[in-house]
Amino acid sequence: MTLEQREPPARFAAALRSMRGPRHRPEVRLQEVPGPTRIAPFTAALEGEVTSAGDEVATGRFVVLHDPAGQDAWQGDFRVVTLVRATLEAEMAADPLLADVAWSWVTETIEAAGAQVLALGGTVTRVLSSSFGALEGTPDAVDLEIRASWTPTDTALGTHLTLWTDLMSTAGGLPPLPDGVTALTSRRHTVGP
Repeated sequence: MTLEQREPPARFAAALRSMRGPRHRPEVRLQEVPGPTRIAPFTAALEGEVTSAGDEVATGRFVVLHDPAGQDAWQGDFRVVTLVRATLEAEMAADPLLADVAWSWVTETIEAAGAQVLALGGTVTRVLSSSFGALEGTPDAVDLEIRASWTPTDTALGTHLTLWTDLMSTAGGLPPLPDGVTALTSRRHTVGP
């Protein structure tokens, strides 16, 4: 958050508080990082990673921008900017619908979360990597990058943070949690034999 010796507005403080409440899947790790300083007067950012069987399967960044005066392009005074990266199997690169499917993950995740958003936009990029020389024989891989931004209609940004972690999990190939199942945080300190 860029404060420049100012107290954050009440709406921004409420938005940040709402992000501290949700539980995320145990495969998701989040870390606060500095937000961008030139885009909006008040910012916050998180980096995330999703692991499966000890391997990193997706990474990303979640940024909250707040301009109390609002911005016309945002259609509001908040903007959520997200990034998700995942490595997929090489045969997926040839699928002409890969970008459409990846974008549907964004819209379906927003819809499933019940989040109301304005000015949704973004890009899906795929890069096929082939190895040569000393790395020859390494399987080809597809790097998928999903960038999406939207304007939330309220300050309940915990919902938006959760939908982003769900998007990372989907891109990383984790199965969705069954309906009615809530992710529990893992215990770091346990007592036992």
